[in-house]
Amino acid sequence: MTDKKFARTALFLFLALAAATAGVNYWIDPLWHYGHANAFNSIQKVTNEREQKIAMLHYGPHDYDTLLIGSSRSTYIHPTAFEGWDVFNFSVANMSVREVHSMMLYSQSQLPDLKRYLIGVDFFKSSEREAAAPRALTNYENKINQPFYRTKNLLSLDSLEISIQNFKKSVTDTIDEDRLYNRKGEAFANRLTEEEVEKSTESKIRRFENVFYGNNYTYYKDYPMILQKIKDAAGDDTLTFYTTPISTGLFVSLVETDLLDDYEQWIRDLVDVNGGIWNFMYPNTITNDQMNYIDGHHFYPEIGTMLAKRIQNNNASDIPTDFGVYVTPDNVDEHLEEVRRLAEKAVKEKN
Repeated sequence: MTDKKFARTALFLFLALAAATAGVNYWIDPLWHYGHANAFNSIQKVTNEREQKIAMLHYGPHDYDTLLIGSSRSTYIHPTAFEGWDVFNFSVANMSVREVHSMMLYSQSQLPDLKRYLIGVDFFKSSEREAAAPRALTNYENKINQPFYRTKNLLSLDSLEISIQNFKKSVTDTIDEDRLYNRKGEAFANRLTEEEVEKSTESKIRRFENVFYGNNYTYYKDYPMILQKIKDAAGDDTLTFYTTPISTGLFVSLVETDLLDDYEQWIRDLVDVNGGIWNFMYPNTITNDQMNYIDGHHFYPEIGTMLAKRIQNNNASDIPTDFGVYVTPDNVDEHLEEVRRLAEKAVKEKN
């Protein structure tokens, strides 16, 4: 083979491989740049939720009127659970409450028709340790806006590897991870046995006691200021805060590490700033059943659907009546007194 022929052959092979890589990455769309759906990309792995969800907002034509923001717990609330609302679920893993403001501003730049906000808040994220550090989406915004961002990802071998994994999961309908998505932005988790749930819950409670609760927790004094900043960003649009429901076992751990007073202060600050909050985080019919959770910390999507229905329709008959209370200045004292009674009962039953 002559040098000229070798060069032509090598160039042809390079272009063919590049075209094949780009074709597969476009077909499967593992980084959520294009939005098309087919039978071979119906299950999608999480690579980086912040980047993936920003890409969805940036590149897709959307008519969302409602923005939902929360931590990984809230990723399991399906947008379709809300009747009559076009919801974009911008929840991401390890979300800081300080990050919410930048997520609202970015969403407003992409979604001019937003008229309501649902903000999921977690008690353990109200600590000085978890809430004090500044967090924003700036780096991700800059990355998305780089020249040839989508082209580079189309030609990426790392993306190709994820595409192949997504393809295999989709054709076999395999839900085998803690969080996988479909093309509607809905998160799913693998179903664990009772024994596996018991083990994962115990592990999660130990982690919270060693990392987040007890002496590791100090209520962040500027937390109300952050809430007010979120309220100001919503302007005249509807703003709803809700607490994420953790399992009663994990709530008992909070109580036994002497954080019930801080929990009450957290609820009172949320009520003071916004005039009301949906509270789901206390012992009740749903949280008492640990099989509603992957690990006592993250609930399954059907619980997210119940939460959505309760927020939209306080009198929904297919939801346990004790799951979710709208707390206002008028009933906050009574509600917290009831939570304290339920907590004492749960602690006694555990011991």
